[in-house]
Amino acid sequence: MQLLVGLGNPGPEYAFNRHNIGFMAIDDMWRSHGFSPWRVKYQGQLSEAVFKGHKTLLFKPTTYMNNSGQAVEAVAKFYKISTQDIFVFHDELDLIAGKVRIKHGGGHAGHNGLRSINSHLGNGYTRARIGIGHPGDRDQVVGHVLKDFSKSEQVWVDRVTQSLSDHLELLLTGDDERYMSKIAHDVQSS
Repeated sequence: MQLLVGLGNPGPEYAFNRHNIGFMAIDDMWRSHGFSPWRVKYQGQLSEAVFKGHKTLLFKPTTYMNNSGQAVEAVAKFYKISTQDIFVFHDELDLIAGKVRIKHGGGHAGHNGLRSINSHLGNGYTRARIGIGHPGDRDQVVGHVLKDFSKSEQVWVDRVTQSLSDHLELLLTGDDERYMSKIAHDVQSS
């Protein structure tokens, strides 16, 4: 069983924030791959399906970003999912907008959602780092991540989240390089 987690903040006021691109990616997977209706469980929204022969769960914690780890831990414990079978989709300031990088393990790099997950589960999970760009000034980071994507940015956001979904099988079978390459190609083609 595999657990795909999108990080974000709940509520309509955050729905289109840069910080919520993890939720947006999971929503595209949900729409594209026939997952069950969302259920409110484990301090979040949970959906499941058999994807390419494997039971797969989608999860969006509703604990707010800083407490994501407690919700992810609850799901992982209930379903007995090892950290190696957890994939977390999140915003990444240190990548240019639209770029995706896969990382296994590692630190939280100041991301509070990852910090929370690391404190509850360790860092043995896979991260899909989705670039949102850096505002250039450290003092502007909070405002940047909590700001909505502009209409012009929404074009690449839609392309990235759809591509993350379209090529998901590559990620889940460990073909990280092809996964990142396919996404880069899709984003450049838009």
